[in-house]
Amino acid sequence: MYSPKFNQVSDRGILIEAMREYSFAILFGPRGASEPDAAMAATHLPLVVKDEGEHGVLEGHFARANRHWQSLAGNETLVVFSGPHSYISPSFYVEPLSVPTWNYVAIHAYGTMHLIEDEAAKDALLKGLIARHEPAYAEQWNAMPEGFRRTMLAGIVGFRISIARIEGKFKISQNRRKDERDNIRRAQAEGTADERALAAWMERLGI
Repeated sequence: MYSPKFNQVSDRGILIEAMREYSFAILFGPRGASEPDAAMAATHLPLVVKDEGEHGVLEGHFARANRHWQSLAGNETLVVFSGPHSYISPSFYVEPLSVPTWNYVAIHAYGTMHLIEDEAAKDALLKGLIARHEPAYAEQWNAMPEGFRRTMLAGIVGFRISIARIEGKFKISQNRRKDERDNIRRAQAEGTADERALAAWMERLGI
Protein backbone atom coordinates (compact mmCIF):
# COMPACT_ATOMS: atom_id res chain seq x y z
CA MET A 1 0.00 0.00 0.00
CA TYR A 2 1.41 3.39 -0.95
CA SER A 3 1.79 5.22 2.34
CA PRO A 4 3.96 8.28 3.01
CA LYS A 5 5.73 8.03 6.35
CA PHE A 6 3.57 10.73 7.97
CA ASN A 7 0.40 8.69 7.22
CA GLN A 8 1.73 5.45 8.70
CA VAL A 9 0.35 4.17 12.00
CA SER A 10 2.12 1.23 13.60
CA ASP A 11 0.79 1.35 17.16
CA ARG A 12 -0.49 -2.18 17.79
CA GLY A 13 -3.34 -1.11 20.06
CA ILE A 14 -4.61 1.45 17.55
CA LEU A 15 -4.51 -1.06 14.70
CA ILE A 16 -6.35 -3.75 16.71
CA GLU A 17 -8.97 -1.17 17.70
CA ALA A 18 -9.46 0.01 14.12
CA MET A 19 -9.69 -3.52 12.70
CA ARG A 20 -12.36 -4.34 15.28
CA GLU A 21 -14.26 -1.16 14.48
CA TYR A 22 -14.16 -1.78 10.71
CA SER A 23 -14.28 -5.57 10.84
CA PHE A 24 -16.24 -6.19 7.62
CA ALA A 25 -13.14 -6.85 5.54
CA ILE A 26 -12.06 -8.01 2.08
CA LEU A 27 -9.88 -11.08 1.62
CA PHE A 28 -7.71 -11.06 -1.51
CA GLY A 29 -5.79 -13.98 -2.93
CA PRO A 30 -5.46 -16.38 -5.85
CA ARG A 31 -8.49 -17.80 -7.56
CA GLY A 32 -8.56 -21.59 -7.88
CA ALA A 33 -6.86 -23.05 -10.94
CA SER A 34 -10.17 -24.48 -12.13
CA GLU A 35 -11.90 -21.08 -11.96
CA PRO A 36 -12.32 -19.10 -15.20
CA ASP A 37 -11.14 -15.60 -16.03
CA ALA A 38 -9.25 -13.63 -13.38
CA ALA A 39 -6.19 -14.93 -11.59
CA MET A 40 -7.19 -13.11 -8.39
CA ALA A 41 -10.39 -13.02 -6.37
CA ALA A 42 -11.84 -11.12 -3.42
CA THR A 43 -14.33 -12.16 -0.74
CA HIS A 44 -16.15 -9.79 1.62
CA LEU A 45 -16.53 -11.20 5.14
CA PRO A 46 -17.18 -10.13 8.74
CA LEU A 47 -14.21 -11.04 10.92
CA VAL A 48 -13.44 -11.41 14.59
CA VAL A 49 -10.17 -9.67 15.51
CA LYS A 50 -8.35 -11.20 18.46
CA ASP A 51 -5.63 -9.47 20.44
CA GLU A 52 -3.21 -12.37 20.20
CA GLY A 53 0.26 -12.89 18.76
CA GLU A 54 2.54 -10.21 17.38
CA HIS A 55 -0.02 -8.30 15.31
CA GLY A 56 -3.33 -9.99 16.13
CA VAL A 57 -5.37 -12.92 14.84
CA LEU A 58 -8.31 -12.90 12.41
CA GLU A 59 -11.10 -15.48 12.47
CA GLY A 60 -14.11 -15.97 10.21
CA HIS A 61 -15.82 -18.36 7.87
CA PHE A 62 -16.70 -18.84 4.21
CA ALA A 63 -19.84 -20.33 2.76
CA ARG A 64 -18.60 -23.75 1.67
CA ALA A 65 -20.04 -23.06 -1.79
CA ASN A 66 -17.65 -20.11 -2.18
CA ARG A 67 -14.65 -22.00 -3.52
CA HIS A 68 -12.28 -19.12 -2.85
CA TRP A 69 -11.40 -20.76 0.47
CA GLN A 70 -9.83 -23.67 -1.40
CA SER A 71 -7.21 -21.51 -3.10
CA LEU A 72 -6.51 -19.36 -0.03
CA ALA A 73 -5.95 -22.30 2.32
CA GLY A 74 -2.28 -22.56 3.25
CA ASN A 75 -1.38 -19.42 1.28
CA GLU A 76 -0.63 -15.84 2.21
CA THR A 77 -3.83 -13.81 2.20
CA LEU A 78 -4.21 -10.05 2.09
CA VAL A 79 -7.02 -8.78 4.32
CA VAL A 80 -8.11 -5.17 3.76
CA PHE A 81 -9.99 -3.22 6.41
CA SER A 82 -11.58 -0.05 5.02
CA GLY A 83 -12.44 2.64 7.52
CA PRO A 84 -14.14 6.02 7.19
CA HIS A 85 -13.32 8.27 4.24
CA SER A 86 -14.30 11.72 3.04
CA TYR A 87 -13.63 14.47 0.52
CA ILE A 88 -11.42 17.32 1.77
CA SER A 89 -12.15 20.69 0.21
CA PRO A 90 -9.30 23.11 -0.50
CA SER A 91 -11.48 25.76 1.16
CA PHE A 92 -10.14 24.45 4.47
CA TYR A 93 -6.61 25.49 3.51
CA VAL A 94 -4.90 28.84 3.97
CA GLU A 95 -2.66 28.38 0.95
CA PRO A 96 -4.66 29.45 -2.17
CA LEU A 97 -2.68 27.13 -4.45
CA SER A 98 -4.31 24.03 -2.98
CA VAL A 99 -6.31 21.20 -4.50
CA PRO A 100 -8.96 18.79 -3.17
CA THR A 101 -7.97 15.47 -1.65
CA TRP A 102 -9.51 12.51 0.14
CA ASN A 103 -8.89 11.43 3.72
CA TYR A 104 -9.34 7.84 4.86
CA VAL A 105 -8.34 5.01 7.17
CA ALA A 106 -7.13 1.70 5.74
CA ILE A 107 -5.34 -1.32 7.18
CA HIS A 108 -3.72 -4.13 5.20
CA ALA A 109 -3.03 -7.33 7.14
CA TYR A 110 -1.12 -10.29 5.70
CA GLY A 111 -0.95 -13.85 6.97
CA THR A 112 -1.33 -17.50 6.05
CA MET A 113 -4.88 -18.85 6.15
CA HIS A 114 -5.43 -22.04 8.14
CA LEU A 115 -8.76 -23.80 7.75
CA ILE A 116 -11.00 -24.85 10.63
CA GLU A 117 -13.35 -27.66 9.68
CA ASP A 118 -13.98 -29.39 13.01
CA GLU A 119 -17.65 -28.96 13.97
CA ALA A 120 -17.00 -27.83 17.55
CA ALA A 121 -14.34 -25.34 16.42
CA LYS A 122 -16.67 -23.89 13.76
CA ASP A 123 -19.41 -23.57 16.36
CA ALA A 124 -16.97 -21.59 18.52
CA LEU A 125 -16.21 -19.31 15.53
CA LEU A 126 -19.90 -18.58 15.05
CA LYS A 127 -20.33 -17.87 18.74
CA GLY A 128 -17.46 -15.38 18.51
CA LEU A 129 -19.31 -13.47 15.79
CA ILE A 130 -22.58 -13.67 17.74
CA ALA A 131 -20.87 -12.33 20.87
CA ARG A 132 -19.50 -9.42 18.83
CA HIS A 133 -22.72 -8.44 17.07
CA GLU A 134 -25.76 -9.83 18.91
CA PRO A 135 -24.98 -11.61 22.20
CA ALA A 136 -28.66 -12.20 22.94
CA TYR A 137 -28.93 -14.43 19.84
CA ALA A 138 -26.62 -17.03 21.42
CA GLU A 139 -29.46 -18.51 23.45
CA GLN A 140 -31.61 -18.92 20.33
CA TRP A 141 -28.75 -20.56 18.40
CA ASN A 142 -28.05 -23.00 21.23
CA ALA A 143 -31.74 -23.89 21.49
CA MET A 144 -32.07 -24.86 17.82
CA PRO A 145 -32.43 -28.57 16.97
CA GLU A 146 -29.06 -30.29 16.86
CA GLY A 147 -29.66 -31.55 13.32
CA PHE A 148 -30.37 -28.03 12.06
CA ARG A 149 -27.23 -26.63 13.69
CA ARG A 150 -25.13 -29.41 12.22
CA THR A 151 -26.53 -28.68 8.77
CA MET A 152 -25.68 -25.00 9.14
CA LEU A 153 -22.17 -25.80 10.36
CA ALA A 154 -21.62 -28.23 7.48
CA GLY A 155 -22.34 -25.38 5.07
CA ILE A 156 -19.40 -23.26 6.21
CA VAL A 157 -15.60 -23.50 6.34
CA GLY A 158 -13.88 -21.65 9.16
CA PHE A 159 -10.44 -20.10 9.09
CA ARG A 160 -7.83 -18.44 11.24
CA ILE A 161 -5.11 -16.03 10.10
CA SER A 162 -2.26 -15.04 12.41
CA ILE A 163 -1.19 -11.64 11.12
CA ALA A 164 2.46 -11.80 10.05
CA ARG A 165 2.70 -8.29 8.59
CA ILE A 166 0.46 -5.26 8.89
CA GLU A 167 0.27 -1.77 7.34
CA GLY A 168 -1.85 0.99 8.81
CA LYS A 169 -2.55 4.11 6.79
CA PHE A 170 -4.46 6.92 8.46
CA LYS A 171 -4.50 9.72 5.88
CA ILE A 172 -5.95 12.48 8.03
CA SER A 173 -4.20 15.67 6.93
CA GLN A 174 -0.98 15.11 8.90
CA ASN A 175 0.97 17.02 6.24
CA ARG A 176 -1.06 20.23 6.56
CA ARG A 177 -0.46 23.27 8.77
CA LYS A 178 -1.98 23.23 12.26
CA ASP A 179 -4.56 25.92 11.46
CA GLU A 180 -5.64 23.98 8.38
CA ARG A 181 -5.89 20.74 10.36
CA ASP A 182 -8.00 22.59 12.91
CA ASN A 183 -10.32 23.81 10.13
CA ILE A 184 -10.73 20.28 8.82
CA ARG A 185 -11.31 18.73 12.23
CA ARG A 186 -13.94 21.31 13.22
CA ALA A 187 -15.81 21.00 9.95
CA GLN A 188 -15.77 17.21 9.97
CA ALA A 189 -16.90 17.04 13.60
CA GLU A 190 -20.23 18.44 12.37
CA GLY A 191 -20.45 16.40 9.16
CA THR A 192 -21.47 12.92 8.07
CA ALA A 193 -20.84 9.78 10.11
CA ASP A 194 -17.61 9.13 8.19
CA GLU A 195 -16.47 12.72 8.64
CA ARG A 196 -17.18 12.62 12.37
CA ALA A 197 -15.22 9.37 12.65
CA LEU A 198 -12.23 10.95 10.87
CA ALA A 199 -12.43 13.99 13.15
CA ALA A 200 -12.39 11.63 16.13
CA TRP A 201 -9.28 9.87 14.80
CA MET A 202 -7.58 13.25 14.30
CA GLU A 203 -8.38 14.10 17.90
CA ARG A 204 -7.31 10.67 19.14
CA LEU A 205 -3.95 10.80 17.33
CA GLY A 206 -3.29 14.43 18.24
CA ILE A 207 -3.42 15.69 14.67
